[in-house]
Amino acid sequence: MPKTFYQYLMTQRNPESYDPIATFANNAFLDSSFPKQDTEFDSLSKYLEENAPYLPSMTIFDDAWQMYLAALA
Repeated sequence: MPKTFYQYLMTQRNPESYDPIATFANNAFLDSSFPKQDTEFDSLSKYLEENAPYLPSMTIFDDAWQMYLAALA
């Protein structure tokens, strides 16, 4: 079974980094409502747009999603 997006994102955590994807991962880790089992772009995007004030730009999610897809290949 492939990794979920959340599982991949957790590999990008780095509390000492100012990289936008690392910051996204750090904040997603603290988000108890994050859809951890989700693997669908549309539902994750909708969740983040509606419930993630810690994500300053959806471009960060788009970049992380592309990295996730590359890791699955």
